[in-house]
Amino acid sequence: MSPTEMTLHWAVEKWLAPTPATPAHVVRVRRAGRHRRCVCIEAARASGLLSIFFFRHDDGSWNVYPPAQARPAMSVWRTV
Repeated sequence: MSPTEMTLHWAVEKWLAPTPATPAHVVRVRRAGRHRRCVCIEAARASGLLSIFFFRHDDGSWNVYPPAQARPAMSVWRTV
C-alpha cells in the first residue's frame, strides 16, 4: 500500500474497527510545526475506553508511531 493510500480514515478502520454500535470519536488534534499533526481518537470497548494517537508523516501517511525527527548531520567538503 502506498503512503498516499494510508489516510487517517484507513488507519482508524485498521486499528479501531468502529461500528455504528461502537463509534470512534476524535478527542484531540495537535499541530506542531508546518506538517506535524497528531490526532487522538477514542472508541468504547467492552473492556473500557481505547485511545490511540495517530501521527501524520511528511509523506502524508498516518501511523501509530511518530515521524522520525530531523537530526543534525555533518559533512566534509573538500576544496582543491
